[in-house]
Amino acid sequence: MKDRIQRIMDREELTPARFADRLQINRAIISHILNGRNNPSLDVVTRILNEMDYIEPEWLLSGKGNMYKTGYDDSSSLPAPDLFNQEAINADEPSEVSEKPHAAEVKPHENTLQSAEIKHVATQSKPHKEIAQIIVYYTDNTFETFRR
Repeated sequence: MKDRIQRIMDREELTPARFADRLQINRAIISHILNGRNNPSLDVVTRILNEMDYIEPEWLLSGKGNMYKTGYDDSSSLPAPDLFNQEAINADEPSEVSEKPHAAEVKPHENTLQSAEIKHVATQSKPHKEIAQIIVYYTDNTFETFRR
């Protein structure tokens, strides 16, 4: 059945995440089904058949027959709106043009120059440091110490 679900996603041009969102189920459920970890539950199957009422239930359950119900023309379906395709799903209905809100008026910022205050910071000298000891550890769990 996972192959048939994958085929539905391919035909609908849906990613696993968008498919799960469309069915209103957790994305991990679809991921586990597609990876073969889990079989689809009755809830997942009924959600597919309710959301995509043009899918033939016998095909989804057993793989027998056609994917689409008799009389459904899959070439006439409109793609789902996405970032680049914002067409309405019901293209036959007249669309209403909504008024765009007026942009808030932006006032120009006045550039005012402020004088910078120059401060001299006295640096403290650090005491002179010298290396007193170096320890080298070897992979055979031995070490050598080098002292000044």
